[in-house]
Amino acid sequence: MRAESDGATPGNAKVLGIDPGLDCTGYAVVGAEDARLYDAGVIRSTTKAALATRLCEIEGGVEDVLSEHAVELLVVEDLFAHYKHPRTAILMGHARGVILLAAARRGIDVLNVSATRIKKALTGNGHASKRQVQAAIMSTFGLSVAPEPADVADAMAGAFYGVSTRAVGAKSERG
Repeated sequence: MRAESDGATPGNAKVLGIDPGLDCTGYAVVGAEDARLYDAGVIRSTTKAALATRLCEIEGGVEDVLSEHAVELLVVEDLFAHYKHPRTAILMGHARGVILLAAARRGIDVLNVSATRIKKALTGNGHASKRQVQAAIMSTFGLSVAPEPADVADAMAGAFYGVSTRAVGAKSERG
């Protein structure tokens, strides 16, 4: 879903939304001032590779995005654990770790937000389905087709949350 490269030019601040996952990490770059979608896609890791290799692949993909865009804020989903699937939270935690490391190396502010909070801000319903999030993203960004996979829509929602709540430069929500 690449719109265009903007380079890392001052005054052209971007918000990077990331939906972390070990297999598929969704990302989206949105303009902080114009709420325009500049870039969106997924970073995939090699499923059968060792965990350390997969984390390197994710970190490398995030570094590529950060190198291409003047990102001032990274919005990433908070960790959550479902009692039936605790392993999912642990694996997501590994992916979040390398994502946060990449941001810290570049001095990029990070906003940790729950998926429920992002969904509520975007759709009015904190428990919106993947389809509802995709539909809201289509409407928000004027897209003719839903972003696929859903991880991309979730990342777009996170980036839009960062822009719409004017979180760029606001230290109060960081954590």
